[in-house]
Amino acid sequence: MKVEEKIAVDAIRNDKESHIKLDQQVCGQCKERFCIRLCPGHLYSLNEETGEMVVEYAGCLECGTCKIGCVYGSISWEYPKGDFGVQYRYG
Repeated sequence: MKVEEKIAVDAIRNDKESHIKLDQQVCGQCKERFCIRLCPGHLYSLNEETGEMVVEYAGCLECGTCKIGCVYGSISWEYPKGDFGVQYRYG
């Protein structure tokens, strides 16, 4: 079974508020963009029009890789509030 197939059986209940916050001033200085390459959910992208980093928190797998991988400390990551977030191997 491929990783994509395994992830497909996970369920995610999203809160209205993101549990991931980005410091756009710090992100604007970053040239490496490690978050884009490290996130296994591929949730980070650069908005070409505004130059800001964007995170689609709704698909977060809650691994914390982004927080660890950001060498500039731009990512503030917390677990989602109770009853929200990913439920692995749902169903």
